[in-house]
Amino acid sequence: MSKLSKSAKETFSNKKIRTLAAVGVFSALAYICCVLFHFKVSFLSFDLKDAVMTIGAMFFGPAYGFSMSLLVSTIELVTISSTGIYGYIMNILSSVVFVCIGSFVYTRTRNMLGALLGMGLSVVMMTAVMIGANLLITPFYMGVTVDEVKALIVPLLLPFNMTKAVFNAALVFLLYKPISTALKSAGFLKSEDNAVREKYRPNPLGLAIPLIVAIAALLFFFLYLHGSFEIG
Repeated sequence: MSKLSKSAKETFSNKKIRTLAAVGVFSALAYICCVLFHFKVSFLSFDLKDAVMTIGAMFFGPAYGFSMSLLVSTIELVTISSTGIYGYIMNILSSVVFVCIGSFVYTRTRNMLGALLGMGLSVVMMTAVMIGANLLITPFYMGVTVDEVKALIVPLLLPFNMTKAVFNAALVFLLYKPISTALKSAGFLKSEDNAVREKYRPNPLGLAIPLIVAIAALLFFFLYLHGSFEIG
């Protein structure tokens, strides 16, 4: 084996180890979000894990985003979930659609346009998929008819899922740069990684807008949907 070939393999191996370690950290942070933060209204609830996993998938690719979604949802099922297999299915659908669509678009267009397009598609597609999933799964979970679930679309299901998706998308824009800096400082991202070379550079205006969007989403959640927030 040539020295060049050996060096290339070692570089690839080291990068793979860094990637797996970073994905593990993102998965752990996402799970912590499941445990600590709960936004609830009626029989619906959401947390911040999708934002955390989306940022990780933006760095390392949608395949890792898919893996994180499955892993975190499964750990949630066997540890803290009170909704059983129904909630598990809904969690996986919600996270996979939101995380994978946004990161897929962004990893192919690493600039602000790609981030906006990716998150916009995530919001729309996750909302649509979750309404469809509610029509299929909620009748079994709650013992109600499909017509009863349809009656909840406009007053509850649509605004709830839109709020959840918009809030998580805003968090992605707020947290992306600080997390990127922390990963580089910790050595998880090196100069040869594409994530370090990307064109997306947040500025004060770029942070103010998602902050306003996040606050507006929360105000809508609490004032219009009469939701609640719990820690722990």
